[in-house]
Amino acid sequence: MPSKPPHPCAYPGCPNLTAERYCTEHKTLAGREYNRTQRSSDHNKTYGRRWRTIRDLYLARHPLCEECLKHNFYVPADEVHHIVPPEKGGSNDFSNLMALCKSCHTKTRAADREGRS
Repeated sequence: MPSKPPHPCAYPGCPNLTAERYCTEHKTLAGREYNRTQRSSDHNKTYGRRWRTIRDLYLARHPLCEECLKHNFYVPADEVHHIVPPEKGGSNDFSNLMALCKSCHTKTRAADREGRS
């Protein structure tokens, strides 16, 4: 299947062409800028190196989206979702986690927010 043609990097003033949003030169820089300006200050306390290790282990054991599997779709999992969020007393135990694709994770987070309000 043919890939999309390259387009300009989204970083302001960068003329490099890329298949992704940012070129390799600006990808890390854009990520740092996002973390500095958009993420909450306690994000790295909650989701630091320990969480990334747990997340990687969980995804290795559960490589498919658990929501999609309920409907007999085989979609690779991209995210790990806390059933009970850490800020509400949830833990990082595997029993409180579920592997989801980006689409299902977005839907689940939206449903959680609606229920919270």
